[in-house]
Parts: sequence; C-alpha cells; structure tokens
Amino acid sequence: MALNERLDKFKQQQERCQTTLSSIAASQASILRPKVAPGIRPANAPFPPKKTLQPVKFSDDTERLLRINSIRKSTVGSQIKLVIELLYKERKGLTAEQINEATYVDIHGNKDVFDSLRNNPKVKLEGGRFFYKPKHVMNGRDQLLSLIKEKTDGIAVEEIKDAYPTVLEDLQALKASGDVLWLSGSNSQEDTAYFNGEHRVRITIDDDLKKLYREIELPRDMLDIEKELKKSGEKPLTDTAKRRALAQMHGAASKSKARKKQRGIRKNARLTNHHLPELFENMTT
Repeated sequence: MALNERLDKFKQQQERCQTTLSSIAASQASILRPKVAPGIRPANAPFPPKKTLQPVKFSDDTERLLRINSIRKSTVGSQIKLVIELLYKERKGLTAEQINEATYVDIHGNKDVFDSLRNNPKVKLEGGRFFYKPKHVMNGRDQLLSLIKEKTDGIAVEEIKDAYPTVLEDLQALKASGDVLWLSGSNSQEDTAYFNGEHRVRITIDDDLKKLYREIELPRDMLDIEKELKKSGEKPLTDTAKRRALAQMHGAASKSKARKKQRGIRKNARLTNHHLPELFENMTT
C-alpha cells in the first residue's frame, strides 16, 4: 500500500514539473516574439505552411459508385448494348480495361458478359482488343459505290448504314450526283440503294403532277383498298376479309375455352354441403 502512495506522489510531482516548464516556455516565446503590425510579414520571416488538400471522402463519390453498381447489376443485354455503342462510336480496338473505364462494364469480371460479347456478330475480338464489326467493311465513298454496283437488285440501306461514321452522308452525296438511286420505303428499314448505271434515269416531274399525286386520298381500310385494286384489274396480295373472319373465329374459340375452364371445378377444390346442395334434396331427417 505504501508503494502505491509513493507512486501517486511521484506522478503528481511529474505533472507539476511539466506544467511549470510549459508556462516558462510560453512566457519566453512571448518575450522573444517581434512585434509586427497586423497584416505585415517581416522580410526574414518564413512563409506559413501550405494547407494540405483534404482527401476525397466516400460521400463525395457516391453518385459514380452508385452508377457503377447499377450497371454491373443490370442485365447482360444492357451491358452489351453499352459496350457496342462505345465501339461503334470509337471505331478502334479497345481493351477490356478501357471499356471498363468508359462504361463501367467489367468484361473480365463477368463471364456471361464476356461470352456474349465474344459471340456477338457486331463485335470482333482480336489481340486482346474489341472492335466494332459492321456487316460490310468499307472506308469511304469509292468503296461504297463499288459495293452498290455489285448489288444488281439493290442493297438495303440498313445493311450499310454502320459501315463507317459518314456512310449516310456519302450515300446522300452519291444520290445527289446521280450515281445512286435511293428509294424510300414505308419506314427507314425498307430504304434501298440502287446503282444508276450507264443509262441513267433522270426524270423531271412537273409540279402540277406532284401536287395531284399528293392530293389523292387513299382509302383507310384495307377492304376498300382491295376493292379499288380489283376495279383496276389488279389482284390484291392480301385477303383482309378472310383474315378477319379467321381472327374472329379464333378469338371466339379462345373465349369459349376460357369460359369452360372458369366453370370447371378445380381438382383440389374443397367440396362441402354449400357447394353440392342437390345431394341432400331427397334426404329426410
């Protein structure tokens, strides 16, 4: 017990000595410190230390991390779409690391994504790099015209629109020069390009004829269109009346089956007196 008391006294003495030394050092520093007007730094005074930059906290990067998590948890198809869009835009070979930096799609970390990308017809893997693979590989207007010349029956614009970034601009230029005929369909996927050979077709259509063509109102119902074709001696390729009759019969049959199915009793249904009152009509108590 006496030993503990002596140790406590020794600690108290050490604390008092430390306090005394600190006060002495503070008083000497105040005496030796030169008096300078506020805002003025002595010529030989050292510059104050620069403030260190605060490290980026997790909360400052939350949005990016949430996007990475969202992409990597999305479907394989969604991730493949992001990669193909990037390859289509860049038109050069990209490594898996470069793709990851640009899209956050981890190709090597997801086997399903890697296999799907490797087997995709729009992607070529060569030398560890992924390339966009168009159906027709071309580098300019001359090669585009050569390809269209080879296609005697024309070529769908949909097949060549991704050959290189400016292919549609070159196709418009070839159309303007008369080298190519660009025929439009009911939608852009039905557009076809034809080579306009030696006997080029240059037709000038009168404005009155264009106006008359645009003012003709076509029937809105296919039945009326087929009637008009028959009147002009043409055989319609469709039979709307027959198609609608079959559809109506099929619909009626489907509804009948559905009603029968609803009326039937389920196999595992629980039968009680409430469900089968006719069983007890002739019973006497």
